[in-house]
This record gives sequence, structure tokens and C-alpha cells, in this order.
Amino acid sequence: MLKIGVLGTGHLGKIHLKCIQLAGETYELVGFYDPDPETAKKVSAEFNIPAFDTAEALMDAVDVVDIVTPTTVHFAMATEAIRRGKHLFIEKPLTHTVEEAEQLIEMSRQQGVKVQVGHVERFNPALLALEDIHLDPMFVEAHRLAVFNPRGTDVSVILDLMIHDLDIILSMVDSKVKAVHASGVAVVSQSPDIVNARIEFENGCVANLTASRISLKQMRKVRLFQKDAYISLDFLEKQAQVIRLYEEGIAANQEELLKLETTSGNKYIHIDMPEIEPVNSIKMELETFATSIEAGQRPRVSIEDGYQALKLAHQIAKEVERRAGSLLV
Repeated sequence: MLKIGVLGTGHLGKIHLKCIQLAGETYELVGFYDPDPETAKKVSAEFNIPAFDTAEALMDAVDVVDIVTPTTVHFAMATEAIRRGKHLFIEKPLTHTVEEAEQLIEMSRQQGVKVQVGHVERFNPALLALEDIHLDPMFVEAHRLAVFNPRGTDVSVILDLMIHDLDIILSMVDSKVKAVHASGVAVVSQSPDIVNARIEFENGCVANLTASRISLKQMRKVRLFQKDAYISLDFLEKQAQVIRLYEEGIAANQEELLKLETTSGNKYIHIDMPEIEPVNSIKMELETFATSIEAGQRPRVSIEDGYQALKLAHQIAKEVERRAGSLLV
């Protein structure tokens, strides 16, 4: 059984502690470190686990380090853990800068340690329900809207929210990014609070994404359009819908399908609602990381995956800045 320790016990850090305790057959939760003595005291009592005096002491006592600290200190904490030869689970975004991520990739390869990035939406039941469906989208539309919460404003809405959809889209589209167009506005914080981005891939796929943290309602939807299907994912409600269009004579049981008369003949629409299996997504991502360590396999959301999402997020951020600057001229 792998020994694990958690760095950072804010809102998300405490969720990680709870999920690790639920995964008792996978991990032995050794303890945690939080720089605030009062917080450490309260969390230690709440979870009945020891609080370590330093991050380094915790790292030395475990096999796996779970970093749930503010993004600005991810690199410093990850560097210390990797130097000690510890496997690393690190919340998204991977690091504050692209250069830091590149250094971590090189260090992890040299030390031979596994690193998984906490892009938890990869483990959303709505997306998991599509595992047996071939995805080859040529147009993607994503909306991720949230009510304002000061807790996430240490980074822009791109790194806070949009990066989830960037990671999902990059995992689906087997092609390099060709061009990025984006615009955004800072409304209530010092960095953009609402951003729209259009990403063009070399294979012709286009993704249009909107992320906002100043919405009056929450929304987390992704719509995929491909040659043989329209697929709708609702990450908030944990629902998936697959709509396929069949030519006459091809689809079985046509009497059970929705008939559509077109200028080129009758077509038939089949609507499928894949069965959704409820899961604890954070618990699942931590458990799959343990499996990858023990089996010597690539983590489901690897450090390279986290790097690619971060790199694209920074491309979008630069385009937002460029556009904002040009409008002021």
C-alpha cells in the first residue's frame, strides 16, 4: 500500500483528505502539511491525522505527495518532492508558468517518478460514459460558467476554469494546434473574468470555448460535432447524449427511429442516452494514479497532458492581452 501525504488543506485540500481516507485500500494517509498553524490544528482534529511541521518532513515520510496548494507554489513544492524521488499528484494547473512545467517534466524523467495532474473532469461520469464511443470531433463548443467566488481569482479564468475544457479537447482531438484567437475582459478582478477562445487545429477541427466566473448561473457543457454524430456532455448534471443520423436502409429498426425527410431522401435519427455510472471523481483519479505507479504505466492524465493544457492556456492568455492592447491603440 502506498503512503501518501497532502500539501495544502484549503477547501480542495480537505476534499482530497476525505477522498484518500475513502480509498483506504489504496493509500495509507500518513498526514498533511499546512503553513497556517491554526488551520493545521483544526484539520488534524477534524480528520484525526497528524499535521507535519514542514513540507519536507512530510515528503520524507511518504511514497506519494499530493499537492493541493495555490498554483504559485506548485513548482517549489513539486521540485522538492521530485528531488526526493517521490511520485507526485498535483492539482491543475500544473504550474504557474510554462517554463516551470518544462523543468518539472525533465526532472520527473531524470528521477523516474510518476506525475499525474488533477484535471478531474476526465473522470466525470458524463465523459466516462463515452469510453466505448469513437470520438473524432471536427467542431467543439464548450461553455463553462460559474458564479463569482473570490477563492479562484489568484489566476485568470483561463487557468481557473477554461483549462478543464482545454484538457478535455486536447485529449479528444488528435492534431496539433494551428491557430488561436481569443478575447477577454477583467470585470471584478485584476485578471480576465470572462474569455472566449477559438482554437483551430491542423486537421480542420475548430473549438470555440467560453469561460466566465461572473455568471448568474452555473454551466459546464461541451458539444461535439463529428461526421457520424452529435454528442452533448453536461458535466454539471452528469449527463451525456449521442445523436446519430443514418441513411435509409442502413439503420436497423427504422420504425423506432425519428424520421427526417431531406432533399436527398429519408434519414433516420437515433438518440442514445448512455448509462451514467455514479463515481467519486477525485477518489477515482487518485486511485488510478496509484494503479499507474504500481503497474509502471503512464498516468491517465500525465504531466505531459498537464503541460499541453497549460501551454495552450498561456497561448490564449497572450492572445487576450494582445487583443486588449491593440484596442487601446
